Amino acid sequence: MKWEEVRKIYPNRFVKIQILKAHIEDNVRYIDDLAVVKAFDDEREATRELVRTKDDELVYHTGKEKLEVKIKQIFGFRGAI
Repeated sequence: MKWEEVRKIYPNRFVKIQILKAHIEDNVRYIDDLAVVKAFDDEREATRELVRTKDDELVYHTGKEKLEVKIKQIFGFRGAI
């Protein structure tokens, strides 16, 4: 499913999505294909669900015209030896 379709089906709502296909350009991840897992009317419930997301899951508001995720690089991270 495309983001434009999700926005039409779930206007002005939060949705939890499963990313099926994506690509990265200039430190931005663009979602090409997705599946809607759940829709939320309550912002608090959507936030709780966002905290529980895993790997290729995301909670996003359909009021946003584009579905893109900026990738932040973390420098100075050290693992245990």
